[in-house]
Amino acid sequence: MRTFINASLIAAAVLAAPLAWAQDGSPVGLWKSIDDSSGKPTALIRITENQGELTGKIEKLFRTPDEDQNPKCVACTDARKNQPILGMTIVSGLKKDGDEYKGGEILDPKNGKVYKSKLTVREGGKKVEVRGYIGMPMFGRSQVWLRQE
Repeated sequence: MRTFINASLIAAAVLAAPLAWAQDGSPVGLWKSIDDSSGKPTALIRITENQGELTGKIEKLFRTPDEDQNPKCVACTDARKNQPILGMTIVSGLKKDGDEYKGGEILDPKNGKVYKSKLTVREGGKKVEVRGYIGMPMFGRSQVWLRQE
């Protein structure tokens, strides 16, 4: 009986761990980006953390059947020029600063431009607001990304 109770407690803890992790407000995980003008999903981005710095890579693109399913970043001007967008790092250098992550950059593969970036976790980790800007944050635009796992 005691073994069954111990096993049950361990199983409950293991099953509850991802839920607790998602509720802690961490931006680490898989996110669905939503276009700020159309409201449609555009991509799945995996955010990881390495030594306190966030990085985001595109894992999936939501494309219509008539669109290129594996497009390249033809508008990019750095080392990503003509590289596949799938697997591309588009978010880098974000570091925690109070309730936000700041000091990073975000690439818009549509126009190839790299913007300063900040990220804010919302609704207990269910959403993140990602802002790309030039100069100051007030001169930019935001997208809301939805947690997928």
